[in-house]
Amino acid sequence: MTSNPEAVRADAAAVFDLDARLPGQVFRELADEAVFCGFDTLLTPDAWPAIAALAALHGDRQVDLLVVEAHGVSGEALSLPVRATPDDYWARVGFGPDPGPGDLESITIAAQVVALTGPSGRWGCWGERDPEVAVVRGFPDQAARAQWRARYGPCVDAAGALGY
Repeated sequence: MTSNPEAVRADAAAVFDLDARLPGQVFRELADEAVFCGFDTLLTPDAWPAIAALAALHGDRQVDLLVVEAHGVSGEALSLPVRATPDDYWARVGFGPDPGPGDLESITIAAQVVALTGPSGRWGCWGERDPEVAVVRGFPDQAARAQWRARYGPCVDAAGALGY
C-alpha cells in the first residue's frame, strides 16, 4: 500500500505527542491501562498479528507507522492494510530479500522512536529504542486487554514493567 506521509503523520500526531519521550506522557487522549513489551518486538513479523488485531478491533482497515526519530530514515511513513501478512510487514520495516549496497538501513535497524496507529485514532503503539520499550494502549475494556495480552504476549502491565 502506498503511504501518504502527511496523512500518516497527522494520524500519529492526533494520538501521540510526537515531541514527548518516555517516561513522559506520549499519548494524548488514551486513558486505558497500558501494556508494555520490548521495542524490538514491535518491529518484527511476529508483532504484526497483534498490531493488526488491535487496529481491526477499532474498525481500522490500515495501520500507519511513523518513524518519529531515526538514524538515516527519520520521517519515514508507511501504511499497511490489516489484511497484510507478517511477511508484508517485514518487507516494509525489515530488510528486503536482497538489500543492495545503496539501500537505506531498514526501519528495524535505524528507528529510535516509532508510532503506530490507525485512522480511528482510538489505539496506538509507541516504541523507543532507549529505554528499549514499547507501550500499547487503546483497549476498549479490561477483558479485551486481557484477551489481547493472553493471545499476543509477551507483554506486561505497568506493575510488571516496573518489577512489582
